[in-house]
Amino acid sequence: MWRRVHKADAALLFVNRWLMILILGAMALMVFTSVMLRYLSIGALVWAEELSRYAMIWLALVGIGPVLRVGGHVAVDSLAELAPPVVRKLLRLVVVVLVGATCIWVAYAGWSYVGRSWNQTTPVLGVPFAVVALAAPVGFTLTLWHLAMIAVGFVRQGAFESSEDLDPQKAAAS
Repeated sequence: MWRRVHKADAALLFVNRWLMILILGAMALMVFTSVMLRYLSIGALVWAEELSRYAMIWLALVGIGPVLRVGGHVAVDSLAELAPPVVRKLLRLVVVVLVGATCIWVAYAGWSYVGRSWNQTTPVLGVPFAVVALAAPVGFTLTLWHLAMIAVGFVRQGAFESSEDLDPQKAAAS
């Protein structure tokens, strides 16, 4: 069973990361093209600013989980590091429970909001706002999965996953 979970996790992480890359690439292309067209006095892409904004929302919310896996979020652990090992484990367990509960609550509230926002449309694109709002339940459901995948190692040793291409320590040092 764990082998199937590991394969599913690897596939989901792969898709999640590529979704982030594609969204970021699309945003960069839209903004660059719009700026260049405006600079050349051809005219701006009216829809690019709105679509880029909504893409940024999606990028931020689907990116929470993969960043969580490598310990890339800001954390204040100075006081916890002074505590005895048993207390540190307990504090890490509390963190996992609180983050998990927050993910569940935001995903639930997000689904509720998606259901109520199908009749609202975005100003320029005219698409249902539910398409934008869907980023919250999708992102936090993915984050809950990613949290579950690192929870045991984090609670036991305070460990995160390592990644050759995403190292928060190197990013912070540069």
